Amino acid sequence: MTALARWCLRRRLLVLLLWLVTLAGAVTASALAGSVYSDDYGAPGTESSRAAQLLTKAFPDRAGDSDTLVWHTDKGDVRAAPVRDRMTDTLREVARQPAVASVASPYDTGGDGQISKDGATAYARITFHGTADDADDAAEQPRQVMETARKAAGDGLQVEAGGDSAGTTEPPKGKTAEAIGLAAAAVVLFLAFGSLAATALPLITAVVAVGTAAAGIGLLSHVMTVAGFAPMLGMLVGLGVGIDYALFIVTRHRGGLRAGLPVREAATRAVTVSGRAVVFAGATVCIALLGMFVLRLSFLNGVALAAGLTVVLSVAASVTLLPALLGMIGMRALSRRERRRLTEHGPRPDRPTGWAMRWSALVERHPKALGLCAALLMAVLALPTLSLHLGTSDQGNDPATSTSRKAYDLLADGFGPGTNGPLTLVGELGGTGDRLAFDHLPDELRATPGVAQVSGPEFDGSGDTGVITVVPDTSPQSKATSDLVDRLRGEVLPEAEDGSTMRVLVGGPTAGYDDFADIIVGKLPLFGGVVTGLGCLLLLLAFRSIGIPLKAAAMNLAAVAASFGVVVAVFQWGWGSELLGLGSAGPIEPFLPVIMISVLFGLSMDYQVFLISRMYEEWRLTGDNRRAVRVGLSETSRVINSAAVIMISVFGAFVLSGDRIIAMFGIALSAAVALDAFVLRTLLVPALMHLLGGANWWLPRWLDRRLPRISIEPADCAPGGASLPGPPAPREARDLARPRT
Repeated sequence: MTALARWCLRRRLLVLLLWLVTLAGAVTASALAGSVYSDDYGAPGTESSRAAQLLTKAFPDRAGDSDTLVWHTDKGDVRAAPVRDRMTDTLREVARQPAVASVASPYDTGGDGQISKDGATAYARITFHGTADDADDAAEQPRQVMETARKAAGDGLQVEAGGDSAGTTEPPKGKTAEAIGLAAAAVVLFLAFGSLAATALPLITAVVAVGTAAAGIGLLSHVMTVAGFAPMLGMLVGLGVGIDYALFIVTRHRGGLRAGLPVREAATRAVTVSGRAVVFAGATVCIALLGMFVLRLSFLNGVALAAGLTVVLSVAASVTLLPALLGMIGMRALSRRERRRLTEHGPRPDRPTGWAMRWSALVERHPKALGLCAALLMAVLALPTLSLHLGTSDQGNDPATSTSRKAYDLLADGFGPGTNGPLTLVGELGGTGDRLAFDHLPDELRATPGVAQVSGPEFDGSGDTGVITVVPDTSPQSKATSDLVDRLRGEVLPEAEDGSTMRVLVGGPTAGYDDFADIIVGKLPLFGGVVTGLGCLLLLLAFRSIGIPLKAAAMNLAAVAASFGVVVAVFQWGWGSELLGLGSAGPIEPFLPVIMISVLFGLSMDYQVFLISRMYEEWRLTGDNRRAVRVGLSETSRVINSAAVIMISVFGAFVLSGDRIIAMFGIALSAAVALDAFVLRTLLVPALMHLLGGANWWLPRWLDRRLPRISIEPADCAPGGASLPGPPAPREARDLARPRT
């Protein structure tokens, strides 16, 4: 790391040029190639996936996306001649568009079911030839339909669009979230540094890394499945960790300058010491993210690689581009007041003062009381997690002003909430007996609790495949609808299949989301165990202790549970979701726990590494656990809290993105970082370490001999430039580990 830092300082213009060329090249390539993002949650091998494949094979005209055009009149009836003529002409014009495969109008023969009982609302099903994921411009097909449909609105007639791709017609939100996050981070950095030059460096480093990663994610979407929210998630995580990693290095560099080191030497030491911790912390984030490959879901593999790429580039920029920039600004990394004080009074080492020392002393005096308060707070915040309901939010959770939400509400009011998410029953039929049994199935379905309406059956040309549409009497996101899917699969359909060779599969978006959630829940313990185990192993190697990794795992689980509690309260219970413009209450996306565990375990490990590494330094010097905890907390709490405020500002700003999924990540990450930094790492962790004493650093003799030795911070670079002794010999380490009275 030292050689890399020195090379980057000597070749700082070349390093800057290489990064700018990389950024420009990636952005240019991404702009030319475009992106092919996909939000297909389908999991191969599930019943809903097999139903979709069978349906596509038997009815290829239904393979594309479908939208619903809904119109409502406050006066009269939609069957009235003025409304009927206007909408018939509109639908005819829509059907002529090249992208449209078919239009099912309520005014066609057999379309009476598409007109509400009060006659005030009607809808048409519009099916496209392809899907939004097939096109470079995913919004082009529905946008053309909406432009045509809007012409029909007016004179008391309301026209809205909902469905698979109608949401893409909403006006873009712009870059408000990113701009607000960067502005908030800039304010915190300036308050911490007092220097505009030093403030700009973490921002420049993060923006260059995230910009390169965003372009790379677009290129990645051409070779594997990448979710549509992956670029925004990568940007969210990248800005947070990128600014924080640079903050740690710049803080160490400024301390070296104040201690009288030359610019190059201060920058070299900063990268050598804090840069190693940054690489270690970034590695833990990437390992946690790549743990998603355990689930073997292509949808999540793309998310893991996208976020991991952003973190890797953020780390790379922090240890290469940042030292080059530090060399360029020279002494301007310090504020004018600091430079003047250095000239007048000479160098002086940094020493913790003020509230940091007082807080550290307070925790040392009252570890039991303060630790208990922290544990109770985390437990209370985690309670809502017990009611966690995994499912996929529908367009009823969109903002109230969106056309997709208006269409959803019109359908729910006119036809019942289940109209927004019908189930598709696809039958594999082997002969005349099977077709006869399938023909009688609708009668049995109508008698099933939870079923509001049944239409069909329809058969393909060969008669080997049949389709029945079932409309639940509850919304697609409702737990009752999921229960209906289970009832159909477990009771109703097996009884209907008895005595025949037919096989009926339950498909449709709602069933697909349920299958996806079941896979996630089933593999979640394995995933959590892998991520937790790998994180503990890294800490075990770094700190030569059994207690440190176990406490870190417990703290990470506490942060995850409490942040999920906040997410459940806001999004599932609806506490403030409408006020934030995030739509109404609904279930939590099934992939959120997996991604959140990955990201939160990685981010939590950052603070654990920076906090414990300083305590470990002091423990190796003195063998005094109380002093090690007190000094480590007092010297790192300020930078950890500053880093946390930056992350909270960046993550919180993404709540304004207008995207419900990204807002979930923003709120969950903001809550987790706040609790992790201000409750766990600066209160509960040091309180527990005071209570455990020298047992914190205990490691069995046989394990100590077998473990390879790695070091986060080199032994010759203590804060302020002092030299540290090497790690104690095994016998000395065991002597130091004994609790002192």
